[in-house]
Amino acid sequence: MKRRHCLGLAAATLVLPAAARAEVADLNDAINKAGRQRMLSLRTAKAYCALGLQAAAVPAAEVLSQSMALFDRQLFELKAYAPRPEIRATYQRMDTAWSSYKTLLVGRKPDRALGGQMLEQATRLAALAHQGTGQLEKSLAHPVGRLVNIAGRQRLLGQRIAAYTLGAAWGVVDDNAIAEINKARVDFGGAQQLLSAAPENTAELRALLAQAQLEFVAFVAASNKLLSGAAADAQPAAEVFNSSERLLQVMESVADHCAHLQA
Repeated sequence: MKRRHCLGLAAATLVLPAAARAEVADLNDAINKAGRQRMLSLRTAKAYCALGLQAAAVPAAEVLSQSMALFDRQLFELKAYAPRPEIRATYQRMDTAWSSYKTLLVGRKPDRALGGQMLEQATRLAALAHQGTGQLEKSLAHPVGRLVNIAGRQRLLGQRIAAYTLGAAWGVVDDNAIAEINKARVDFGGAQQLLSAAPENTAELRALLAQAQLEFVAFVAASNKLLSGAAADAQPAAEVFNSSERLLQVMESVADHCAHLQA
């Protein structure tokens, strides 16, 4: 339990590190925020599924509201910052996809009949966000930009695992869900190794990555418990939700640390 308490914030009060800045500071910051959009696409889906399952209802509602507001603000910032026409075009397409996705999230209670459609739109939105992140990384053309992108994608992978795990428990995903979950777990582990081995690594970053690994192990255990169907109440689903938030908090610190490395 001490490991969890050291994070200091409950799931419902998670404060994303760069959220206070009202504009893009530089290209590293743009890559970090662009990568965060990938995560927010699946974090909203996770919260929607948790609400549908009536698991962690209060923090899930807060996470959904917070994530939508932050996605809106960062999308505005990234569209304004986009340094090249093709990047601006990507964010224009994302704006359209986001507007469509939001219609499923607001103004109604979570509906299992719409859950599959919601996850599909979240995944498409994340793909556009990934495209924008890659385009911005190429604009930097420096290894630090790649590290920021990799660290930022770890946030997405954790939320993807959580969204598909909760979606499976709610019965709104197809037969490929388990394969997607397993692939995301493998990708997360491989990226952690890349971050750990990066020559730009620091003692602070190594400590954060070690902490993230502990959180990831606990998160995978919670995910496996829910997928096994071993318990009939909402507690396993709530633990998946909460453990994914604890992992996200550490990976936000990792991504923010990478974004402040010297390019």
